[in-house]
Amino acid sequence: MESESSTKTIKKGKFKSKMAKHEALVGYLFMIPTIIGFSLYVGYPLLTSIYYALTEWDGLLPPKFVGLKNFAFIFKTDPTFFKSLEVTFLYVIYTVPISLILGLLLALLLNKNIPGIKVFRTMYYLPVVLPSVAALVLWLFIFKSDYGLLNNLLRLVHLPPVPWLESSKTALLSIGLVKFWGVGGTMIIFLSGLQSIPADVFEAAEIDGASWFRKFWNVTFPMITPIVFMQLITGMIGAFQSFNEAAILTKGGPNYSTYLISYDIYQTAFVDNKFGRAIAEVWVLFVIIMIFTILIFRFSEQYVYYENDSFRK
Repeated sequence: MESESSTKTIKKGKFKSKMAKHEALVGYLFMIPTIIGFSLYVGYPLLTSIYYALTEWDGLLPPKFVGLKNFAFIFKTDPTFFKSLEVTFLYVIYTVPISLILGLLLALLLNKNIPGIKVFRTMYYLPVVLPSVAALVLWLFIFKSDYGLLNNLLRLVHLPPVPWLESSKTALLSIGLVKFWGVGGTMIIFLSGLQSIPADVFEAAEIDGASWFRKFWNVTFPMITPIVFMQLITGMIGAFQSFNEAAILTKGGPNYSTYLISYDIYQTAFVDNKFGRAIAEVWVLFVIIMIFTILIFRFSEQYVYYENDSFRK
């Protein structure tokens, strides 16, 4: 009897092992399309871009391998790279926090259950779905010093006109205003987060006599910190890669005051025909974004609260 029982146990173990191998094989078969797609559309372009960053290439003739010459030029000789980097950092520092705060404030205002609230939500989100280039052309007319809408409003209240895009002191601030105009995307994500908070949490806070600010600071904000974290990451990456504002509104000027790094990369590639050098600049930008992303992830444990987890400070 013991021998028969041992035989059954061995057969059962072999059957389980065979099933596990079969399931693993099926799993690998399902992964094949993803692996092929990743290799074709991510892996190959990634490796190719590394090669072209090490070449001198005008986009037409065969590339000539020059090693790290492009990177050496960028860091030692390029007269515009560090200026574009400085402008880009200012732009990120200026726009990302304000966009987050504006988006959150709008979401708090539009999280009310009042008649017609859906119309207001649609109005604030509408700029996001408009074509970016068309919206920027519209803003170009709004910013015009002589007949633009903003200066006409200033004249109505007897204030002097402002050279929104013509002065190096105001140009970067002006293109930031355009970014704030499209804050509806940030708002709608915050709004979805606010509406996912269970109502009984607020009811418990109200029973305890918490004020509006205490409910926001001790209940609402901790509950949406994962969304704040996600918005910070995506907003920072998007700001580093901003291009249309500088290209359409100011063309990097005046006096390089809006010369964002993406616009510098465009100039290097499509105006100077230095594609190899432009790709090297892209890799420098990639490393910068990667460093900041890692830092934000590293410190996220200090302020991000997840459900079924204690709030870490």
